[in-house]
Amino acid sequence: MTRKPLRRDRRDNLVGWSFLSVWTVGFLVFTLWPIATSIVYSFSQVTIEGTGIQQAFIGFENYRRIFSSAVGFSFLESVSDFAIELVVKVPIITVFSIIIAVLLNQKIKLRGFFRGIYFLPVIIASGPVINQLIAQGAATIPIVEEMGIVDLINTVFSPTLARPIASIFQELIVILWFSGVQILLFIAALQKIDQQIYEAAMIDGAGPWESFWKITMPSLKNMVMVSVVFTIINLATFSENPAIAHIKRNMFALDTGFGFSSAVAWVYFLALAVILALSVLLLRSFQREKVRR
Repeated sequence: MTRKPLRRDRRDNLVGWSFLSVWTVGFLVFTLWPIATSIVYSFSQVTIEGTGIQQAFIGFENYRRIFSSAVGFSFLESVSDFAIELVVKVPIITVFSIIIAVLLNQKIKLRGFFRGIYFLPVIIASGPVINQLIAQGAATIPIVEEMGIVDLINTVFSPTLARPIASIFQELIVILWFSGVQILLFIAALQKIDQQIYEAAMIDGAGPWESFWKITMPSLKNMVMVSVVFTIINLATFSENPAIAHIKRNMFALDTGFGFSSAVAWVYFLALAVILALSVLLLRSFQREKVRR
């Protein structure tokens, strides 16, 4: 008996699910269980004894401590500093990535080499490496120190604003190193733009500047949103992020432990979700306003 061949749409679905199955199995085995465990820990007093991990249900006590204790206030302060840094860091990384992507999309010699150079920090720039570079003064531009820009910021702004803004100037090179993936995303988007559109615009008298703002940027609007979301998540999950460092530091502390750190992690997740939602809403409203104009 001959077997009836599968329809093309079913074959395509099977191929798609075969690729997704790798991620799905990995998520179920290595991610879903830790997520569920952290939720349980956040409502428990967790202690590590000789017999293993012991936990006792305490309700919302860990969450109450976040908003009523000194260690909780320290975490909330680090989250607020991180939110202020995002306001400056994300636009810097996005604009820098677009500029470099436009340059690397031109027909120049050694184009692949330069693309690799800009992507290299994504591979090697781990937390310990960046810490060493910052300690050796390789993360900032010398003129920043020579002109006393950091001291000026500390004098002009309040401590709440001065601290995150000064850290941006002190780690400007490191911030630009976070743009490797975004550059590749924008290059991929630029390569999908039909060159005949530029030729038609040139015939109509449009110069490079008009073509960039009327053709290139509108074509990149969806990728800008992807880049912004990726940048926020990348910075938020970086191992040397103060909020992440706070969670790891309290994880093995005697007066806090796994339960309190799990609660802090979930509060941080909710704060990050709010930041992402606000960013997407602002970008969409800005894009709609541009379309109306």
